Amino acid sequence: MTHFGYTLMTEQSGPLALVRDAVAAEEVGFDFAVCSDHFSPWLASQGHAPNAWALLGAIAQATERLGLCSFVTCPTMRYHPAIVAQQAATVQILAQGRFTLGLGSGENLNEHIVTGAGWPNVRRRQAMLGEAIKIIRGLLAGESVDHHGEHFQVDQARLWDLPEAPVALAVAMSGAGGVDRFGTAADHLIAVKPDRELVQSWREARQAVGLSEGGRVIGQLPVCWDPDRDNAIQRAHRQFRWFGGGWAVNAELPTPAAFAAATRYVRPADVAEAIACGPDLAPIVDAVGAYLDAGFTDVALIQIGGPSQEAFLKEAAEPLLAALRGAAA
Repeated sequence: MTHFGYTLMTEQSGPLALVRDAVAAEEVGFDFAVCSDHFSPWLASQGHAPNAWALLGAIAQATERLGLCSFVTCPTMRYHPAIVAQQAATVQILAQGRFTLGLGSGENLNEHIVTGAGWPNVRRRQAMLGEAIKIIRGLLAGESVDHHGEHFQVDQARLWDLPEAPVALAVAMSGAGGVDRFGTAADHLIAVKPDRELVQSWREARQAVGLSEGGRVIGQLPVCWDPDRDNAIQRAHRQFRWFGGGWAVNAELPTPAAFAAATRYVRPADVAEAIACGPDLAPIVDAVGAYLDAGFTDVALIQIGGPSQEAFLKEAAEPLLAALRGAAA
């Protein structure tokens, strides 16, 4: 069964609005919500960056059945992995088993400004993530963790409040190297593109070591629904033109100003070609179809634009979900 999610973009809205949106998303029938975990917006025109973990705790208490996932948390620089484990355990208790910890190697934009330590290359970032996952798994398993590694030191750490339901780990991967390093460390796969080969290689890596075939494959894509297509295109261009750079580029840019400069030649027409914009639901269903064909089990939608959320959730979400579930069936 395919599950359809709603994205809580901490870059687009403030914390009170995001809690209201999560409640509304549950009411209209979304299966889960993913929450970005950023210190800065991608572009200054987005204008927000509340703390994701305070937000997840509030949403866990404000909702009843909506699945929750950090999408994604970097557990290596802005947060120490022991703190990520503690945050995840607490949110899982508050959510009563509805939370999944999404992890990734992070972006320069959100990490370097906190530690002041500079931004490591991708090989080092992945090594740090692998070490962090080991620490997080040990703590979430209730172990007393002593770890003296290349990147992290942990002395006799233990989580004193553990949830009854284990916290599943979803890890972002984008290619064969990611699968080789993290494929068997992840309960679920997060991927940014509808890549059938990536999904298949991850499933094969799990099968090779006797892991369950039931892991989820979680994807996400932006849409910009609006009764007026021109308004939708302009809003998508203003807030989301950064998306076209791809993660290999986006992970390296250090500030919103850098994202603005890197995308200054992206035209509204370019954005409209890449993102379904306007009132027609069929292009959104078609775009999601690529993920379904690639073997994704969960797809979260990003409705671009903070002020547009209420209209999208009231007017478009229910018929869109019906169309998506029909396509999945």
